[in-house]
Amino acid sequence: MIMNLEKLQESMYKLIVETSTNLPKDVRRAIKVAKERENAGTRAAMSLDTISNNIKMADDQVSPICQDTGLPTFKIKTPIATNQLQIIEAIHKAMEQATKDGKLRPNSVDSLTGENSGNNLGAGTPVIKFEQWDKDYIDARLILKGGGCENKNIQYSLPAELEGLGRAGRDLDGIRKCIMHSVYQAQGQGCSAGFIGVGIGGDRSSGYDLAKAQLFRSVDDVNPNEDLRKLEDYVMENANELGIGTMGFGGETTLLGCKVGVMNRIPASFFVSVAYNCWAFRRLGIHLHAETGEINEWLYQEGELVDLSQQSQAEKETAVASESSDVVTLQAPITEEQIRKLKVGDVVQINGRMFTGRDAIHKYLSDNDSPVDLNGQVIYHCGPVMLKDDVGNWHVKAAGPTTSIREEPYQGDIMKKFGIRAVIGKGGMGPKTLKALEEHGGVYLNAIGGAAQYYADCIKSVDGVDLMNFGIPEAMWHLGVEGFTAVVTMDSHGNSLHKDIDQSSLEKLSQFKDPVFK
Repeated sequence: MIMNLEKLQESMYKLIVETSTNLPKDVRRAIKVAKERENAGTRAAMSLDTISNNIKMADDQVSPICQDTGLPTFKIKTPIATNQLQIIEAIHKAMEQATKDGKLRPNSVDSLTGENSGNNLGAGTPVIKFEQWDKDYIDARLILKGGGCENKNIQYSLPAELEGLGRAGRDLDGIRKCIMHSVYQAQGQGCSAGFIGVGIGGDRSSGYDLAKAQLFRSVDDVNPNEDLRKLEDYVMENANELGIGTMGFGGETTLLGCKVGVMNRIPASFFVSVAYNCWAFRRLGIHLHAETGEINEWLYQEGELVDLSQQSQAEKETAVASESSDVVTLQAPITEEQIRKLKVGDVVQINGRMFTGRDAIHKYLSDNDSPVDLNGQVIYHCGPVMLKDDVGNWHVKAAGPTTSIREEPYQGDIMKKFGIRAVIGKGGMGPKTLKALEEHGGVYLNAIGGAAQYYADCIKSVDGVDLMNFGIPEAMWHLGVEGFTAVVTMDSHGNSLHKDIDQSSLEKLSQFKDPVFK
């Protein structure tokens, strides 16, 4: 069956752009529930307000909700005799166009050389999985699952000893313990509050495939397997008791959705695979006419479209409290004296210059001199979406924080070497960085993960760029910012909110060690 390739490419382009910029209705409803549950005056309420603003800004500007394209994964069901090679060609052309238009960040990197392809194409990218079925139309679904949440995926081999929960056996109760532990171990690094897909059984690879397939289910659906339905309900009732909260700041909502699937296994293996997804749950689908390639129907858009721009009572009270409380303004470059005055929980606003730096930059700086003077400056763990205009000027299209823990081997040493006073990211950092902050006089600032439009709006100029040979996401961008807001979560006095939340949530996890399903 030969389709209209031009129309098919146009439909795939629309799917990609909508998935990147327009959060599905079922996900929005889950976020609204979280907003209504949260307590006033908390960092979690402030974070949810920022998230809501970011979603609206992405809608209004048709720009990426989150800067992290992730590894785009398409699941496509086709009628018999459909030309799947045409579909692959259309997807590749649509991906390339969406990247060129700034709807996706170029995110495909050669694993051996580190070279970025620049168009989101390369060996294994994007992922396209086909399945034949007996319908007369094409079902095409796409998920953009960022690296921060992808890195919090976890797989268990039962039986196992789990921290805080003890032994997990090869039964439904052992599976329950694995799922609860998976939520605990993610903490705030996967941009909580999040969603999880769970795959029971299979082998190492098929188990993860099954787990990720659960993320294509609607948040509102009901599992037809009664045992799994009860398990999903249990997790949703109890995971939020861990107190990890939005961004790992503490709070009432840690998990927004849980979906579980099961498949057969071999007697020697019992895997429980968990795929974690952030609040920016970018997943949409379409039904296509099998001959014309035109879109007949959009998926995941059933039901009410909630207005997330309306503040909950908790958010209103939090906004009033924020206006009356002290917000520390920092003008870069920053002195050690200013840093030493900050403590965990302080809200800061940064004006002036900051420099982006991710994995490639940190490795480079550990072995080389910096291309710019970083004394007293701010490093932002960010891989932005950038577009160059007709006269050669760069513009920021999306610029949320990346997960900071990947830089733990380098961060403390680099701060001391170059005199860096503040780093901004998400999810916190470990003991090596915390020690360096205390010795050197530095601070870690936690921005709101996924809020790519909110932070892009704080960036008023692009003043330069270095090390573009690493590719757009990994280059060192020089950004002029105004009112860039973040929370101190690791200070220069040895205090870490992330460490405290980890310890408290582990204590709460232990209350779930006793058997529930027998």
